[in-house]
Amino acid sequence: MRTQIVNGIMFLAIIIFTSCKGGEDINPEASIDGVKPPVGIPVSPFKTINYLNGISGNKTVAGIHNREPNSDPARWTEEIKTVTGKYPALWSGDFLFQADNINNRQIMIDQAINQWKNGAIINIMWHACNPANSQPCGWDDGKGVMSSLSDEQFSQLITEGTAINIRWKQMMDEVSVYLQQLEDKGVEVLWRPLHEMNQGKFWWGGRPGANGTRKLYQLTHDYMTKTKGLSNLIWVWNIQDFGSLASDVNTYNPGDGYFDVVSMDMYFSDGSGYTASKYKTIVDIAKGKPIAIGECEKYPTPQQLLEQPKWTFFMGWSELVFKEQSNTPVQIKALHNAVNVVTLDEMPGWSR
Repeated sequence: MRTQIVNGIMFLAIIIFTSCKGGEDINPEASIDGVKPPVGIPVSPFKTINYLNGISGNKTVAGIHNREPNSDPARWTEEIKTVTGKYPALWSGDFLFQADNINNRQIMIDQAINQWKNGAIINIMWHACNPANSQPCGWDDGKGVMSSLSDEQFSQLITEGTAINIRWKQMMDEVSVYLQQLEDKGVEVLWRPLHEMNQGKFWWGGRPGANGTRKLYQLTHDYMTKTKGLSNLIWVWNIQDFGSLASDVNTYNPGDGYFDVVSMDMYFSDGSGYTASKYKTIVDIAKGKPIAIGECEKYPTPQQLLEQPKWTFFMGWSELVFKEQSNTPVQIKALHNAVNVVTLDEMPGWSR
């Protein structure tokens, strides 16, 4: 017993010493909650990142997005359970933009807390209204999520103190209240705002260059982390699989210090599927950070995941994955029961 106590004190002293020296000196063989990252990758303060690093190259987490309504924020998670007999290990919600969904954001956040307690990875998106227009808003009504900003309006958006800039900060304030609730409960969030940055259909997207979409992402990151002080956010930089992917990963790259995970939405926009070229492009730009399939309609097969093993999770898009032309029930069940796919029952849990 005395030997165990002495060893414990020595281990604690080592951890405190290395932590004070800085992240680059953290013992790569150490772990948080028993999850070890690969050799050479420092331990992260995020349990989620340590877990994703630990499975990268071997297994892929199954996930599903729960789009509206926020009054029923586990609708599609339950549908996966009905089809496969298993719950997905990643749950995703959305702050959304319509009046009823904005009013029911608390229900969505409560679900995120419950999912975390059950051991799930938490992903949250934000299909935000155009800050130059009004909120709540619609989807494609000329003033909603798929509306546009003029060059002048976008310039004002990223300029400190303008009316549009202030309005965007007010909108960030509103969702930050809920993200703070999650932090207070110890819930880590894969946070994916301004998704599909190379997608020009959204008011925020499709603007290349230093003062384009990536500037807005940087502004959003800095406001939420520095001004609002949120420390539970794992920043997910997300783009779509367009034919311009090879250049887009540079054109829309916000910088290594602005993201923790790289994800790509796979809608086969260029007419191809889960190609080796797309995979390599994302692996290379991530520089050792976790990568993921951020959204998909057509699921990858277990074999494709064996061939591209560094995808740490895939997230099916709500109702789209249940279309017969996308995935049959047999295919969905086989994927979620594959040995290289992680479902909720196989997660280690976060409370240890």
